[in-house]
Amino acid sequence: MTTTATLSIRRFEASDTDAVVALWQEAFPEYRDVTRPQRNPHLSIANKLVTQPELFFVAVFDERIVGTVMGGYDGHRGWLYSLAVDESLRRHGIGTRLVAHVENALTERGCPKLNLQVLSAKDDVRAFYEALGYRADAVISLGKRLGELAETPAA
Repeated sequence: MTTTATLSIRRFEASDTDAVVALWQEAFPEYRDVTRPQRNPHLSIANKLVTQPELFFVAVFDERIVGTVMGGYDGHRGWLYSLAVDESLRRHGIGTRLVAHVENALTERGCPKLNLQVLSAKDDVRAFYEALGYRADAVISLGKRLGELAETPAA
């Protein structure tokens, strides 16, 4: 990062879509896998724009989007999703600033606890969050796909 450009964090705008999709496809290889329709970045963006769009943020550096984060709050727990930073700009504090930004936004809403999930194979990602004070809870995460993405039972 150069000292002449500044990093800013702002709400996502629809015109950011192509840049965010490109960033996510770089940061999350599963978003490039067309056999996993639940990982469709366009669908993720569309869904977020109808559910708490004010908690979808982008980091902008030198007039380009270099990071994203989404938050959610159901009145009981907050969630952090889709933290991504341009690979060429990692380890410059952008991810840390994005996490702090969404933490502040959720705190302002009265959120008492923030949860996130990390794929078990991503030790480097887990280490990043642990350095920010996040700890593994003694829980097992369960999931079930609904609607069009529901898994069909084996015959």
